[in-house]
Amino acid sequence: MTAQLTLALSKGRIFEETLPLLEAAGIRVTEDPEKSRKLILATNDPGVRVIIVRASDVPTYVQYGAADFGVAGKDVLYEHGGEGLYQPIDLNIAKCRVSVAVSAGFDYENAVRQGARLRVATKYTETARQHFASKGVHVDLIKLYGSMELAPLVGLSDAIVDLVSTGNTLRANNLVEVEHIMDISSRLVVNQAALKLKRERLQPIMDAFERASRLKAST
Repeated sequence: MTAQLTLALSKGRIFEETLPLLEAAGIRVTEDPEKSRKLILATNDPGVRVIIVRASDVPTYVQYGAADFGVAGKDVLYEHGGEGLYQPIDLNIAKCRVSVAVSAGFDYENAVRQGARLRVATKYTETARQHFASKGVHVDLIKLYGSMELAPLVGLSDAIVDLVSTGNTLRANNLVEVEHIMDISSRLVVNQAALKLKRERLQPIMDAFERASRLKAST
């Protein structure tokens, strides 16, 4: 009997940009997660299924073997720590950046130079902690899960650390990007046990993903 493979994906941009990579491996997801309430989606290959999880949960599902492989952003992997995961391929998809942003008019350079304590709202606490520590800046981190842009506007924080793609949401809320922390793209992550036990099934998919991502990077 052929080994069943389970791929963990999150809805939205990562799901949409992973579809062409799956198609390069001859795999097509048969349902749209935006239109279905199902959390386990079939594919045209009876030996491959897709589970829909929160982006921040993808590494955990793969780490503990509930999924054999998955696609997760570098931001999520950095926060997770990557324990128990093999990360063979940067897929060059879902590109964006992690940045520091403040309300327009806030003197960020001066605040940082003076060494004053900054209140920083973010869901990327480990990323923010490391970034400001490397600059010798003291910060109080406030963990939020959404609507990060609101925090400086209502006085909850001096700054935010968040993902930025076009910058349109920042501009719409009168915020400015003041510091770039890291570039983000999504990676293939594989459960280490699955890599050994199901390599015969996994390797052709991984190879197809790598070819497709290389092609994407070169265009």
